[in-house]
Amino acid sequence: MQLLNVDFTVVVSKAEECEATHYTPHEICQLNAHRKARAVAKHHPDALVIGADTEVALDTQIFGKPENKKKAEEMLLRLQSKTHEVVTGVCILQLRNHQERLFTVSTRVKFHPLTLKEIKEYLERIDPLDKAGAYAIQEHGELLVESINGSLTNVVGLPVESLSEELGRW
Repeated sequence: MQLLNVDFTVVVSKAEECEATHYTPHEICQLNAHRKARAVAKHHPDALVIGADTEVALDTQIFGKPENKKKAEEMLLRLQSKTHEVVTGVCILQLRNHQERLFTVSTRVKFHPLTLKEIKEYLERIDPLDKAGAYAIQEHGELLVESINGSLTNVVGLPVESLSEELGRW
């Protein structure tokens, strides 16, 4: 948000995130972003509220936040040497004026070939438990990521370029 040069306050949403049982990555991200934004907007109905949710998808499998380090290892082992999709859903909401905008942004990310030892060393450097796909490109991502095709800020968790465009239309 600082990149947009706007005043903002971070309010953590207490909304429960849905699991991706029968939703596409785009659907689950939009649903979770909407739930988060609405939970905050109920307490701040005059504010412009932005909620976001990011998931990692490989083919039809969605990788949310791992439950533990073992699950994080398994995720990164599945992603190594492959190209996956990082999807972020964003909800812009203002309850008082009954305005809402939902959108998603997708970025393709290719991982280097990785050994289990390299993955364990990476996981010692970061806390993977609050990160979709068990990694953060902004935290030693160069150890994992070979290339990206799309928005880097989306992979970080908030597609700033698209959000700026949407706010401009708002």
